[in-house]
Amino acid sequence: MSKRQFSILNSLDADDDDPVLSTINLIDVFMVVIGMLMIAVINNPMNPFAQDKLTIIRNEGQPNMEIITKDGQKVTRFKASGASGEGDGEKAGTAYRMKDGTMVYVPAATAPTAPGAKP
Repeated sequence: MSKRQFSILNSLDADDDDPVLSTINLIDVFMVVIGMLMIAVINNPMNPFAQDKLTIIRNEGQPNMEIITKDGQKVTRFKASGASGEGDGEKAGTAYRMKDGTMVYVPAATAPTAPGAKP
């Protein structure tokens, strides 16, 4: 083996023991992890830079249910009080829950009115 080849092999072995190289590899791994976390934050539905309109329902069907709506920069929270609603109106139809859990809505039959007549 020539002296030149021997010196090249010695220099390669010396670089493998350098602790700075393993630190650089750890920095690369952390950069990848930070990139993945940034992608997760951007895809979060409550990201302020995401959609203009958003509705979130927390604790659905529970007494402490909360509805959060976001329309542009305005965020509104509605909290359930547990009381049933009241108001003026008329029956619009009937909803049925099927055995498989699906809901079927049947509109109320209304009598046809003459054009221009008030219901």
